[in-house]
Amino acid sequence: MKITRRSFVKGAGAATAVGMIGTPFIALGASKKVVVVGGGTGGATAAKYLKLADPTIDVTLIEANKHYYTCYLSNEVLSGDRTIDQIKFGYSGVGKHGVKVVHDIVTGIDAGKRVVKTKGGKSFNYDRCIVAPGVDFKWDTIEGYDANVAETITHAWKAGSQTVTLRKQLLAMKDGGTVCITAPPNPFRCPPGPYERASQIAHYFKQHKPKSKIIILDPKPKFSKMGLFTQGWKDLYGYGTDNSMIEWHGTPKGSDDNVLSSIDAKTRTATTGFNEVQADVLNVIPAQKAGKIAFAAGLTKGDWCPINLHTFESTIHKNIHVIGDAAIAKGMPKSGYAANSEAKVCAASIAALLNGHELGTPAYVNTCYSIIGMDYGISVAAVYRLAEDGSKITKVSGGLTPKDASSEMRAREVQYAYSWFDNITNDAFN
Repeated sequence: MKITRRSFVKGAGAATAVGMIGTPFIALGASKKVVVVGGGTGGATAAKYLKLADPTIDVTLIEANKHYYTCYLSNEVLSGDRTIDQIKFGYSGVGKHGVKVVHDIVTGIDAGKRVVKTKGGKSFNYDRCIVAPGVDFKWDTIEGYDANVAETITHAWKAGSQTVTLRKQLLAMKDGGTVCITAPPNPFRCPPGPYERASQIAHYFKQHKPKSKIIILDPKPKFSKMGLFTQGWKDLYGYGTDNSMIEWHGTPKGSDDNVLSSIDAKTRTATTGFNEVQADVLNVIPAQKAGKIAFAAGLTKGDWCPINLHTFESTIHKNIHVIGDAAIAKGMPKSGYAANSEAKVCAASIAALLNGHELGTPAYVNTCYSIIGMDYGISVAAVYRLAEDGSKITKVSGGLTPKDASSEMRAREVQYAYSWFDNITNDAFN
């Protein structure tokens, strides 16, 4: 079943990219300029696939950083099974497709004049603009926590230097110590991420600090792939027993039991409506919202960016498209693979719009792997299509790792996860 589902999803992913794009557009006449703001998985994929769809489009990708660190599989850096350099990617591969890569900070987007402005003083005209801003954090929801405090009491929810800091803190912690992870409320980037993080830290502890434990304070009554995670924790880490390496404390609906209200950075104490946990290592993952440029450009309604689900064009500003975590892509999770899929749909739509072609019917795909421990992986996969009325993206097929999966299947899931990582990073950055 697993191999069939995996093959189906692989084929569906190809259909998403090729079915809408078809053969490359060859157009003569006026130049067509697209500026892509943000070089994460979504932005890099969109820039590359625009050039694949129509090599005559002038594509500029503007990204502040010269390297991108993937959030997916970054938790393995915490366990020591992966190095930080193994989740690090540059933009030379994207450039080889003819994309102009500019490393600068976008400070504003003038939707009326169709101009993107940067901190470096440059202006970039566009016919269409793609904004892939990722997420920012709602610092004001947690007393005692802000961007400065996060350099020591990390969130590590944007992989990179904070991932390294958190790893060093785990290495320095004494055996018998406690790690406290505070999970964010919905919606947030990578729904299973906090729970995979707890699993990977437990994986490290089991090998090197077996007297230690992880406490998860969660503002939600349940979480993504909860049944599969708790089964894995039972199999590997004694979950549900007095000697469990992982404790999960959820919050019943309408309660504030484990809703984080404040932290004390000096004592590494997290305070919720019911709990007060003092930890040796405190990992605070705040509530999230669209990245800063989305707000600066006036693309948000509430915390996120409303879009046309067919083209990902903003419903607030014409000719600007928003993809990835920041977009309100109703029916799809905020994940790296979802961003990759959305980017391909968006690129195909823009290529069609710029060339006067009819829009195709979009399909979308998402697969999410989580590695719980040694040779123990789980996954969820789904294929989606746009609802007939365009109001949401609906799931048409999918699959989930069975709870009674064999040890061989669990081990294969890990290898599938590694293969998926290699494929998606190659797809986006090479």
